[in-house]
Amino acid sequence: MPSNLEPIDLRILGALQKDGRLTNQALSSEVGLSTSPCWRRVRQLEETGVIQGYAATLDRRQIGLGVLAFIRVKIDSHSEAEAEEFSRDVLKLSEVVACYSIAGDADFLLQVVAADLDSYADFAMRVVRRLPRIKEMQTTFVLKEIKPFKGLPLDVGQRLKSD
Repeated sequence: MPSNLEPIDLRILGALQKDGRLTNQALSSEVGLSTSPCWRRVRQLEETGVIQGYAATLDRRQIGLGVLAFIRVKIDSHSEAEAEEFSRDVLKLSEVVACYSIAGDADFLLQVVAADLDSYADFAMRVVRRLPRIKEMQTTFVLKEIKPFKGLPLDVGQRLKSD
């Protein structure tokens, strides 16, 4: 746990990850803190960038995005300039919902959504494959989401310290 986060901060963060729409009164009641100190702590967590925003969690299938895939991408050059240019290009693609620079036999991992397989194929071949500097790409399709992302674990650092 970072030294600047206290147990009450972790309780606040956990409650807000579960329900970002909690009122300050409901949040303070849930974490066991009076409303004014709770509001100040939330403000501090926002101002320091621990809390980066609030968003609704959507079911991709309910909004017509039936395909979830990961694309492993190798680029031609490993120069910093080439990687930054590739990153800038990927940021413009709304179908790419997450992108990571990775270690191993690929350079980037893209998480992509599409309406269906035909839409995905069109996007992969007409957009991704045509990005400059791509040497190789490999797609892995998600057949079933076993544990979709729901928030960050706030107890991992503590659990490791106590072992």
